[in-house]
Amino acid sequence: MKKKEFSLAHLTAISTTPLELVRIAANTGYDYVSLRQIYMGTSTEVPVDLNKDRKMYQEIKAIFRDTGLKLLDIELAKIYDGVDLKKYESAFEIGKSLGAKHVLSSIWTNNKDYGIEKFIELCDLANKYGLTVDLEAVPIAGVKSFEKVAEILRIIDKKNAGLMMDIHHFHRAQDKIDFLKNCPKEWFNYAQICDACGKIPENEDEMIFIMREKRDYLGEGGINIAEILNEMPIVPYSIELPNTLYSKEFGYEGHAKKCLETAKAYCEKFVNGRK
Repeated sequence: MKKKEFSLAHLTAISTTPLELVRIAANTGYDYVSLRQIYMGTSTEVPVDLNKDRKMYQEIKAIFRDTGLKLLDIELAKIYDGVDLKKYESAFEIGKSLGAKHVLSSIWTNNKDYGIEKFIELCDLANKYGLTVDLEAVPIAGVKSFEKVAEILRIIDKKNAGLMMDIHHFHRAQDKIDFLKNCPKEWFNYAQICDACGKIPENEDEMIFIMREKRDYLGEGGINIAEILNEMPIVPYSIELPNTLYSKEFGYEGHAKKCLETAKAYCEKFVNGRK
């Protein structure tokens, strides 16, 4: 069976600099780290442009060299009305120079044709840097379901376009497992994993709160994670598990360690992946 590898997503420890996140990932035994270099402008972020902070950039490179930790992906290349995709290019450049393989994207516009047009442009831009663009569904965005993601991938037919499975979003979108059986294995480059309460939130505010502050360790919520992952090939699993209470109780490093321990235990017991 293919070895299961794990990445630490920036949202799990959102109020860290890229260097602090890399140190935490290295200290706690992750294979990869997933860095935010396209910031969302939230109050919890600590934005650092590694193109400008060369000292931090060199420190991160040194940790990668000395520990074997690798950069999995750069986030988040959102597509929204009026987006200027060229503003993302410096993040692609820094990501590629640090060894990234993928760019995370989501579509927030409700204009389907515009969203597809810009996603094609984004794929072409990322392709200059040898990066895939992996599209996730977000239940509060324009593209709300993974069935819609699959529809877009079939329309555009770009070799560097992928489907980025986010377990939380798949569950909240109430997507059906069966449609994954017909998705090409080549679409799956990595996935974001976590657990959460099984009940679908009744309103958007509650959904956003859980999404950003109250996800659960694998096996401690109500999502049938294995059922989803076993319809995909085994890929690197980026643990995106923000939880304000756990972060305060254990600190970001302690929380990241527990995220990894519980994910490894769950995946070894329940996840075999599609052949």
